[in-house]
Amino acid sequence: MDSQWDALRKHIGEGILRELPSVKAVDHTVDHAPARRQVLTPKEKKLALRNALRYFDKCHHEELAEEFLAELNGFGRIVMNRFRPTEYEMEAHPIDAYPAQCPEAASIMLMIQNNLDPAVAQFPHELITYGGNGSVFQNWAQYRLVMKYLCQMTREQTLVMYSGHPLGLFPSSTSAPRVVVTNGMVIPNHSSPDEYEKMNAMGVSQYGQMTAGSYMYIGPQGIVHGTTITLLNAARMHLGLSASEGLGGVTFITSGLGGMSGAQAKAATIAGAACIVAETNEHAARKRHSQGWLTDVTDSIDEAIDLMVSAASRKVPISIGLVGNIVELWERCIEREIRIDLGSDQTSLHNPFQGGYYPADFTYEESTNMLSERPEEFVKEVQKTLRRHANAINKLSENGMYFWDYGNAFLLEASRAGADVLDDEGGFRYPSYVEDIMGPICFDYGFGPYRWVCTSGKPEDLAVTDSIAEEVLKEMLVDAPTDIRQQIEDNIRWIQQAGANHLVVGSQARILYADDVGRRNIALAMNRAIADGTISAPIVLGRDHHDVSGTDSPYRETANIRDGSMFTADMAIQNVIGDSFRGATWVSIHNGGGVGWGEVINGGFGLLLDGTKDAEKKLNSMLHWDVNNGVARRAWARNDGAEFAIQRAMDMEPLLEVTLPNHADDDLINGILE
Repeated sequence: MDSQWDALRKHIGEGILRELPSVKAVDHTVDHAPARRQVLTPKEKKLALRNALRYFDKCHHEELAEEFLAELNGFGRIVMNRFRPTEYEMEAHPIDAYPAQCPEAASIMLMIQNNLDPAVAQFPHELITYGGNGSVFQNWAQYRLVMKYLCQMTREQTLVMYSGHPLGLFPSSTSAPRVVVTNGMVIPNHSSPDEYEKMNAMGVSQYGQMTAGSYMYIGPQGIVHGTTITLLNAARMHLGLSASEGLGGVTFITSGLGGMSGAQAKAATIAGAACIVAETNEHAARKRHSQGWLTDVTDSIDEAIDLMVSAASRKVPISIGLVGNIVELWERCIEREIRIDLGSDQTSLHNPFQGGYYPADFTYEESTNMLSERPEEFVKEVQKTLRRHANAINKLSENGMYFWDYGNAFLLEASRAGADVLDDEGGFRYPSYVEDIMGPICFDYGFGPYRWVCTSGKPEDLAVTDSIAEEVLKEMLVDAPTDIRQQIEDNIRWIQQAGANHLVVGSQARILYADDVGRRNIALAMNRAIADGTISAPIVLGRDHHDVSGTDSPYRETANIRDGSMFTADMAIQNVIGDSFRGATWVSIHNGGGVGWGEVINGGFGLLLDGTKDAEKKLNSMLHWDVNNGVARRAWARNDGAEFAIQRAMDMEPLLEVTLPNHADDDLINGILE
């Protein structure tokens, strides 16, 4: 055994020891989540304490009760900081380092630790991976129990996860998922933000975001490719750029440098734009700069604008992190009459009143204090800022800027605050980027954020997978239909440059937009490379929930579904059920990921490739369904691209037979109504 992993092997499966670990001081080397507002009544606080204490032997209750109450009163949640493990490094270790009974369990342990790696996670000690409240677990007792169960798990058991809580190991079969995850699945009439805050504070539910609570987060890279595609196509559609041009000379302003929004800066420079990303949290901005995701960082609005304008005039890509408020930046651009070509927002407005968005004219520290000490005032200031935000966007748009909502509920929350964001028909005056760009160009054709993780932890294995993906895409391009040639060409350029763009944070992972055929062909080639030793260890396949089939989200993923079904969630549920019996290693279904609790249902999977024929069978069956379930739904909604894509899928697979829509004549319908 390698001595560097002895501590990991010794301690990771301990579970909750009878002897309490020592109390841990707050570690100021990592960023910490702001204190949440107090939402529980005295009676509910008693229940929260009882819920937390049930993880521990009664002999420790007297000591822990006081400690947990202090966390509840101070942070607003019980995270059990005392039980955070410090005996080993929290990161994605090579799969062989884990003392598991089966490789599937080891791969899940690797992915969980990657989600909590301080280099990857937004607030690692509060178990929050990204988005301000996207949690892997509710507390450290849950983490400890999960790791214990995964160390014990055989291929004839399934671990059942209830919103971060490990219900236990249950007998199943080798063909069943090893882990089944649900997060935040509450009764619909109780699926409101206020009820979420109460249930989370009581320790009975959690917000798993999309890939935090499903163990599939790969750092900001997870959205870089999609952001790059969005920027390129926004410029093609609205600035008149050709398919072969980059964004040299284009100015782009946006906001947010957290887990997912941090990808915008990298995507902008890959595309060639001159970009400013505003972020109120200096720690987050400095972290992204130290990781190479920002070329510059400043706390001066005028310096940021000057740097952007200068770079754009020279057609030099630049990504400037502004430590400051996005609204103050927008308003200063108006004062200085700065021409902005592209604009968006990716603050965490799915979580507007718990730290996902901060009011203008206050420092970060002043805002966090207001949030915890004067929450009602904080809400009013956020809503006032949203109205200013919208007014600035409107003025810049009138001057020629193309603006879109990046999907984290900016327009939704702005409208709720009374901002001027509605059109004459009562809809939003600005499109979601999925509604206008990603839906019709990518999702309808089955292209979405396919990803993989090399469990060896070796960069050379990742490089091999990049080469495999490039070769597969080039083969596909030879006889690709005209409708999808541009998508494949964009993906080839992406994967050719992926290594040079230094996208890896944490695990050796890659993301690539691909359709059903591309995903299966790439996976098959990688599985064979594992079998013959070209790749040294198994690979975990997955995807963002932000995809073709996994998510029912009327303000984002399914924003271009216009047959009246945009608020239904059959697709996401069917997706996860289908994945679970077609070979997924683990599956997850969440409430709230990306756009807010009660606004979306989203599902995901993980699939381990180990070089075997069994893995080949599973990937073919599961990936085909995972994509075409959504394409079929989009086709039934009469989306042109999806109708083309599902007909092509049926031509390629004789066992696939999908119900296709008949199109009613508009003149007939209008005539009858008249």
